Amino acid sequence: MTMKLVHIWLLLLVVLLCGKKHLGDRLEKKSFEKAPCPGCSHLTLKVEFSSTVVEYEYIVAFNGYFTAKARNSFISSALKSSAIDNWRIIPRNNPSSDYPSDFEVIQIKEKQKAGLLTLEDHPNIKRVTPQRKVFRSLKYTESDTAAPCNETRWSQKWQSSRPLRRASLSLGSGFWHATGRHSSRRLLRAIPRQVAQTLQADVLWQMGYTGANVRVAVFDTGLSEKHPHFKNVKERTNWTNERTLDDGLGHGTFVAGVIASMRECQGFAPDAELHIFRVFTNNQVSYTSWFLDAFNYAILKKIDVLNLSIGGPDFMDHPFVDKVWELTANNVIMVSAIGNDGPLYGTLNNPADQMDVIGVGGIDFEDNIARFSSRGMTTWELPGGYGRMKPDIVTYGAGVRGSGVKGGCRALSGTSVASPVVAGAVTLLVSTVQRRELVNPASMKQALIAAARRLPGVNMFEQGHGKLDLLRAYQILSSYKPQASLSPSYIDLTECPYMWPYCSQPIYYGGMPTIVNVTILNGMGVTGRIVDKPEWQPYLPQNGDSIEVAFSYSSVLWPWSGYLAISISVTKQAASWEGVAQGHVTVTVASPAEVDSNSGAEQTSTVKLPIKVKIIPAPPRSKRVLWDQYHNLRYPPGYFPRDNLRMKNDPLDWNGDHIHTNFRDMYQHLRSMGYFVEVLGSPFTCFDASQYGTLLMVDSEEEYFPEEVAKLQRDVGNGLSLIVFSDWYNTSVMRKVKFYDENTRQWWMPDTGGANIPALNELLSVWNMGFSDGLYEGDFTLANHDMYYASGCSIAKFPEDGIVITQTFKDQGLEVLKQEAAVVENVPILGLYQIPAEGGGRIVLYGDSNCLDDSHRQKDCFWLLDALLQFTSYGVTPPSLSHSGARQRPPSGARSVAPERMEGNHLHRYSKVLEARLGGPEPRALPACPHLSWAKPQPLNETAPRVPLAR
Repeated sequence: MTMKLVHIWLLLLVVLLCGKKHLGDRLEKKSFEKAPCPGCSHLTLKVEFSSTVVEYEYIVAFNGYFTAKARNSFISSALKSSAIDNWRIIPRNNPSSDYPSDFEVIQIKEKQKAGLLTLEDHPNIKRVTPQRKVFRSLKYTESDTAAPCNETRWSQKWQSSRPLRRASLSLGSGFWHATGRHSSRRLLRAIPRQVAQTLQADVLWQMGYTGANVRVAVFDTGLSEKHPHFKNVKERTNWTNERTLDDGLGHGTFVAGVIASMRECQGFAPDAELHIFRVFTNNQVSYTSWFLDAFNYAILKKIDVLNLSIGGPDFMDHPFVDKVWELTANNVIMVSAIGNDGPLYGTLNNPADQMDVIGVGGIDFEDNIARFSSRGMTTWELPGGYGRMKPDIVTYGAGVRGSGVKGGCRALSGTSVASPVVAGAVTLLVSTVQRRELVNPASMKQALIAAARRLPGVNMFEQGHGKLDLLRAYQILSSYKPQASLSPSYIDLTECPYMWPYCSQPIYYGGMPTIVNVTILNGMGVTGRIVDKPEWQPYLPQNGDSIEVAFSYSSVLWPWSGYLAISISVTKQAASWEGVAQGHVTVTVASPAEVDSNSGAEQTSTVKLPIKVKIIPAPPRSKRVLWDQYHNLRYPPGYFPRDNLRMKNDPLDWNGDHIHTNFRDMYQHLRSMGYFVEVLGSPFTCFDASQYGTLLMVDSEEEYFPEEVAKLQRDVGNGLSLIVFSDWYNTSVMRKVKFYDENTRQWWMPDTGGANIPALNELLSVWNMGFSDGLYEGDFTLANHDMYYASGCSIAKFPEDGIVITQTFKDQGLEVLKQEAAVVENVPILGLYQIPAEGGGRIVLYGDSNCLDDSHRQKDCFWLLDALLQFTSYGVTPPSLSHSGARQRPPSGARSVAPERMEGNHLHRYSKVLEARLGGPEPRALPACPHLSWAKPQPLNETAPRVPLAR
């Protein structure tokens, strides 16, 4: 052991035995000042977002970097053939103007859309997309300034409108308290919110590491030239249309302070080179082109670490996503906030949800996951696959102190507070690495997640790998060798709650394969590949031969990462067996040789992924529920509107509609009632209906293949039951809730309502069933349960020998269209029907899914779902429904109008079923069902090693 390592371990031992007081005292004398308590103020921040467009402006992306003259030539050449003269290039006066660029902003009249198609046909033009505009409103209010700085005085009221596009992810002091899982940790309220010292950055400062020679970029609202907290502001650049570099709002100052303040509220890396990118105006306006230019400049300046405190749900925003990939490919370590849309699942924001970005969630100083922190999984992969694990790590994001706009300190909350905490820690860590060429986006993420401390009682989609541990990450980096690693590093379907939802349901023969989407991190190079194929090696003593696995993986790992999707199923030989099975997957990753390598041989790294699963005999058909994921559509890319029209601040259906995202509570309830829930990510033609008691269709927006309609009719005739939870569909209301779309540059009307009722009605017509275009709302009581009907529809027709439940509601459609109030009696909302043929199944219709959806649920109807499953699974008609006073004859009359499809709708653009044809959209050819190629096992006649316990 070298003398330097001995010195390091001695210092760490001093901290553990004696605390940090003496180190802190010595450090203050060296370069820092502690803030007196009166110097800090507590602020509540109200955040509001909106987005508009700049009319007629488009971003033309090229296939490479070209001079302004060449770019002009390409555009002129492309438009010349279309005879369009009324266009111009928008000047961009910023620090990137003198350098080659890979895009241009042009103005072209909207009516001349042929020009856009002509542009995209040019060989040097990659894509044409609209110029976007984001508005972010930050409203600070002074709280109890006399309160001690170490007190928790956060306002518990926060209101915001979710952005349609990217916006700041700061909550300020408006932190909603998470329920404390460990009451003994309440003593930690006395810890001062000096976040850098809480994470023991002072230990590294004492060793002489302070972020020197590390270039860190802050993309925000700017910074004043002579702010007293900063001593090494290398460059301030302005990318806005305002003639100032200063921060008129304070958000950028706060973020920069968390990273690099040298006094009062101390940052992590006071000697780092700060590069301030002012990308928001004082009016909180920004444009896509400003970010693209600023990103290009960051690449030119060889920025090491970039903090991005913006985010949005649109992972299909191609110019932005592509540029983030390019940044990380150029060795920029990007740190981004995961989002403030918790505690709902499936609410990750882009770019933090990308594999090459460090996505950061928030905790409070008692190690509770912040209520506002967005939860996983990613939803890019739906419906055919399964989401990835995010966030990557969590750290303090509630009540964190940072620099005020003119000095002093203030406390803010939000994942955009947690993000600069990690960015500051990363900047400090980079300065500790002697061989700087070893530091890249993958190696840094590898160190952070390997060092993270697991939080008890919290699952992987809430905390990622755990809480940031700065000193442990330093130790890992100090001996780092380029290698590949996996996230998560193991799969244990028996480990709850961390491995939720995988641990929530055992696997069995005949069930849908369990899919685990693993991220491959490649610290050896920006590009890589998997050598040959992954290998499956079951442990025979641990019954590993009872499962089989199949792989899908990235053909190229770029930038710095890729995916490995593992499908796990039970072999036929274990159909009636119960127990635990184990094995591991071996993956070898190769990357080009290091630049200074003498041998020239490519680098390789082999990693093992332990797998452990619980197997049970297949449950009875009556206990198996199949969730239809294939027919759920979401934003992005299409405008699929909210199911509850009262939720005007959240206009898009963007959470995935999956049992592990916004239908999580429903899934948990079904599991607690003994049901086994599987997910169908392919057409109805791809499942064996004899295995399932009930097909559950909730909030379906997709169309149906003719083959699906025919098969479902046969399946129901042979005993499969069907439960449909629908939502509103009214073409007049759809026209009313239109908005000006930033992707198409036109007024964009929904292509469905809350659900696609015309498609559902075609599916149900064979049984003489269907929903109406009525739109209703109201509180009611059913079977002594309080219920709320949120923008639901009614049943238009139903078999005469069925059971129909009616209620009295407000006519919400009339309210939306004419602002008039009306009450409608005997609205049919629930229907139950037994197929009369011998062995036939049962069908249930209900007109509203909001009572199952976590997004905006006011009153759940899980009790009703239980009752309906008793009917569909066992043929038992719930007495509470069969004898209900609300039971009526099946609907009839003029009021029960079945809706037609919106004329001129564009559902075919986003549909997996429809495609555009002359004369109108028509069904595509039915796709082949997924076929898994099971890996050939390479059995190991040895005992499985124990997976190291989480730290």
